Amino acid sequence: MARVSAERLATIFVEVAAAPADGVDLPEFLHLLTDRARVLAGTAAAGLILADERGQPGLTAASDESARLIELVEVRDREGPCLDAFRTGEAVQVDLARAGPRWPRFAAHATSAGFRSVHAVPMRLRDQVVGALGVFGTGDGPTGGDALILRAVTDVATIALLQQRRIRRGAVLTEQLQRALDSRIVIEQAKGVLAQARGISVDEAFLIIRAHARAHQQRLTDLCHLIVTDLAALPELAER
Repeated sequence: MARVSAERLATIFVEVAAAPADGVDLPEFLHLLTDRARVLAGTAAAGLILADERGQPGLTAASDESARLIELVEVRDREGPCLDAFRTGEAVQVDLARAGPRWPRFAAHATSAGFRSVHAVPMRLRDQVVGALGVFGTGDGPTGGDALILRAVTDVATIALLQQRRIRRGAVLTEQLQRALDSRIVIEQAKGVLAQARGISVDEAFLIIRAHARAHQQRLTDLCHLIVTDLAALPELAER
């Protein structure tokens, strides 16, 4: 591993942990992660594969173009150490000179790019694996404490990423619930307005509103909003 000071090491961990919460978008966050992993591992490049919404490996990112192309090869050809780390949830260390029988296409591309080793770490939180990060070296890959530090920063990034996803899902759910509540309120208001205007019950008013919306192919909430704000514009409903 490259000689990284304790201060620099702490800074990298804070950067990775805080980036999603600080509003850094996903592509920038993934590039940050791969670049910092490259620095920590003291390797030439780093790349990662991230699962898509269906849980399948699809999105790639890298510290540079050579690593990005290799990760694209992994996804395209469905072979390579990052994919194995993603599938098994376990780290994969490989000497590319001996990787041909296991991943022939991947090994050929990585070797031609000048790399000699790959160390892939799953992006994993307990039983959930969302991707894998790989560092590509021109010499031996990280081992011992170096590999543990790489695994630790990957774990921190995974936790930050999953937490931000939960926050976004929670925000979407809150917005959906608020829209549903707003719709229910305007529907109840429209029932009351029409019931008073026509001298009928609110249940009868709702049946009339719903039938009118269906007959005119209107969204129920749009019709109800018009009833509440401008019932006179709907004489066929307002008249007794």
